[in-house]
Amino acid sequence: MNIALVTYLDKGAYDSATVESEDDKLLNFLKEKGLNIEKVIWNDQNVNWEDYSLAILKSPWDYFDLIGEFYNWLDQLEAKKVKLLNPIEIVRWNANKQYLQEIEAAGLKITPSFFIQNQKGVDLERFFEKFNTNKLIVKPCVSGGAKNTFKVTLDNVNEVNQKLNLLIQDEDFIIQPFLPEILESGEWSFIFFNGVYSHSLIKHAKPGDFRVQPAHGGSVHPQKPSEELIATAQQYVTLFATDCLYARVDGTFVNGEFLLMELELIEPFLFLNTDLLNYERYYMALEELM
Repeated sequence: MNIALVTYLDKGAYDSATVESEDDKLLNFLKEKGLNIEKVIWNDQNVNWEDYSLAILKSPWDYFDLIGEFYNWLDQLEAKKVKLLNPIEIVRWNANKQYLQEIEAAGLKITPSFFIQNQKGVDLERFFEKFNTNKLIVKPCVSGGAKNTFKVTLDNVNEVNQKLNLLIQDEDFIIQPFLPEILESGEWSFIFFNGVYSHSLIKHAKPGDFRVQPAHGGSVHPQKPSEELIATAQQYVTLFATDCLYARVDGTFVNGEFLLMELELIEPFLFLNTDLLNYERYYMALEELM
């Protein structure tokens, strides 16, 4: 079986040093297990996808910049009957943050959210009262890596309004209250392989920033959560990540209640280096799904 470990063409737009390291280590680990696997750029026009029986999404970091092309690529894999992990229909669903509405409708907790769709104008100031907060986070519904993400206060709301009213002509956005708990206690990530809990960690933003991504200076702290916390994260995976090789449940705790921020099913960093057994758990899940 020929396997493609799917990545992207790095043009220097993102700080991908840690991702490349994880990709390489995982690739070598899987090769040592005897798998015939190689890195493949998802939108490389020279690739014949029929040469691969299985494609594993690992780091297509630019998919949200090329979302139309990405959707077409998924259609191509489906037409050629190339199995994708995670499954194609789930990847399509997960590419747009409006999926959060379905998760909330299922009775699971998410960060309070308002979606701006097909609007000619928006005034963010009214959302301070709506969410009973003095800070907002605004980001595209199709995005990653904190692209076009704004932290909004009364001091900069007019400036962000101007920027946002230009951007919403081309794409939909999500408005959420800024959760101070992110700065105080950090953002949790629970990682599951084929629906089974593997490991977790807390990400902290660097002083003076609100973004927890390592590319923006965030720090990572492995955790050993209680069974109760794992069970809470498990609910999101059980309902919305069936047959997924990997799932990362990101959120924080507000008044003791877990609020989902993202269910990452396309290109999350998996923090495999926090425990050598993570690679083995990844491999065992892959064997089950091949």
